[in-house]
Amino acid sequence: MGIADNVKQILAELPAGVKLVAAAKTKTPQDILEAVEAGIKIVGENYVQEAEAARQIVGSKVEWHFIGHLQRNKVKKAVELFDMIETVDSLEIATEIDKRCGQTGKVMPVLVEINSGWEAQKAGVMPEDALELIKAIAELKNIRVEGLMTMGTATGEAEKLRANFRETKNLFDQVKQLHLPNVDMKYLSMGMTDSYKIAMEEGANMVRIGSKIFGARG
Repeated sequence: MGIADNVKQILAELPAGVKLVAAAKTKTPQDILEAVEAGIKIVGENYVQEAEAARQIVGSKVEWHFIGHLQRNKVKKAVELFDMIETVDSLEIATEIDKRCGQTGKVMPVLVEINSGWEAQKAGVMPEDALELIKAIAELKNIRVEGLMTMGTATGEAEKLRANFRETKNLFDQVKQLHLPNVDMKYLSMGMTDSYKIAMEEGANMVRIGSKIFGARG
């Protein structure tokens, strides 16, 4: 099956209210355009440069989400290119986003990335530090926290992933109860090609799917 067929099959399977992010890492602008023409509404990119090339072809007919690890020196360009940054995991990055948005009058929707597997090599704020970080980000005027994102543990074992997703959902619910300024908890972005079905069972309403749409990365 081609990209268009894959997109249509996944969209038909997803429950109402679950948003599909096409994770387009290393894919060509033409591949991304094919996915968009088949019904993709949100494209997720890991790298600013790849997003810039893809946007020149695809344009603004979709939402662009940044789903990679954001370096501080790339924030200025990321704020120009993206409609949401899903991977905010430090006050330093949040402050830089706030500063750059303040220069252009933009308010950037962000998700806070949770390191739900407590993996030292992975990005994301540790679950026990998440509430403190979100309270600090809530003070920034040019950012709106709209939810949480997590990858889940690298081992891919179903029960470990389920525990990671549950941990993140519990945090999501806790933040919602706080009624913080500049925080509107709408999105729980969890699960990828191998884990999105488990993630949805645990409350995800946004899933990031790459290889099931575009085929395995070469």
